[in-house]
Amino acid sequence: MTSQEIKEQQTGYVLQSWSKQKGLKPIPIERGEGIYMWDYEGNRYTDMSSQLVNLNVGHGNGYIVEAIKAQAEKYCYISPSYASEPRAELAKMLIERLPDNMGKIFFTNGGADANENAVKIARQYTGRHKVFSRYRSYHGSTFGAGNLTGEPRRYPLEPGIPGFVKFFDPYLYREKIHFTTEEEASEYYIAKLREQIQYEGENSVAAIVLETITGSNGIIIPPKGYLQGIRQLCDEYGILLICDEVMAGFGRTGKMFGFENWGIKPDLVTFAKGVTCGYIQLGGVAVSKKIAEYFEENFLSCGLTYSGHPLACAAGIACLKFYDDAEILDNVNKAGKILAKELERLKEKHASVGDVRYIGLFSAVELVKDKKTKEPLVPYGRDTAGVMKGIIGRLSAKGFMTYSHENMILIAPPLIITGEQITEELVKLDEVLKEVDMEI
Repeated sequence: MTSQEIKEQQTGYVLQSWSKQKGLKPIPIERGEGIYMWDYEGNRYTDMSSQLVNLNVGHGNGYIVEAIKAQAEKYCYISPSYASEPRAELAKMLIERLPDNMGKIFFTNGGADANENAVKIARQYTGRHKVFSRYRSYHGSTFGAGNLTGEPRRYPLEPGIPGFVKFFDPYLYREKIHFTTEEEASEYYIAKLREQIQYEGENSVAAIVLETITGSNGIIIPPKGYLQGIRQLCDEYGILLICDEVMAGFGRTGKMFGFENWGIKPDLVTFAKGVTCGYIQLGGVAVSKKIAEYFEENFLSCGLTYSGHPLACAAGIACLKFYDDAEILDNVNKAGKILAKELERLKEKHASVGDVRYIGLFSAVELVKDKKTKEPLVPYGRDTAGVMKGIIGRLSAKGFMTYSHENMILIAPPLIITGEQITEELVKLDEVLKEVDMEI
């Protein structure tokens, strides 16, 4: 098909997520290689969001492609009740990379059903029914994961499922209370959470679910002592700690898993995205040895037709090997320093940049109308004029491909990106921000 035919058929027959369908103009992509994509007219685009923060190794990774081919020649699918070499091997590789308290893996199709099954496991294990998660969070949009989600994408699911309780996470840039240190802020937020747990009845709370680092809602990085405080609360009240590592996992922060930056050990870890980098969809839940032991004698009421799909697991094995062989963590830490420096420069330079937040190759630029008042460039949940869409469109016109959420631009390029490529691409962001400065 021609580029125009592809576009017409896509808009004519496909419902595109998170969009009003009228007026959509998707760019038909012919091929991709590394951090770049090309359309049918030969125009090159740079993927500065790793698609949906999942294409960590970029396009055209030979390790993964060849692994999928090799497994397809043996068999493409086998039921979860059969023993499968790629399923078994990937589970072992994952446990070896997780903290020493982890025991087994339950595979899912992606991040949303990973979070749903983590909640099911926590409820079965504890015999409790309430689950805490944060307002500034996204855990998926299926019915269970959507009830975990705190931001507006949960609204179509309401009235929701009983037992899902929301609390606020530390967002120090917008906090009205002035804290002299990060530790002081953490102490405040942990105290408020403790009070809320007590009011909900500590013996009824099965789990606290956290994005280790808040992802789509602005790369909100926990202050010092916060995650450790959550871990202590969970231990005190017999609550399971579930870390959602769907975005932050697999090298994105410069560690294999985001929670490693704070030295904690969760009870359950949910993952997806970077385990196969989107080459074939796969997710999962890692459970502690204690939880795994419980289900030796107790029935695990969780199941999916495609749990541990052989082609996906083969892709996952190749992906993990590539992370090791290509020394991806080293690259993330090196390139991340350059990204941090460039973002701080943009913050200093531009009146429209209120804050920048970054860890590894996981970052966001928060846009404001006024740096002193911190008034957001667009009101929360009400960008009726499409201001942010327009800014993303200007970046796209320069070949800088990413997405926004509320008043924030996400920058999370593939983990193979070089420092030189980061510098080259942020020139484009600099140019667009100059235009935004003139308009505020």
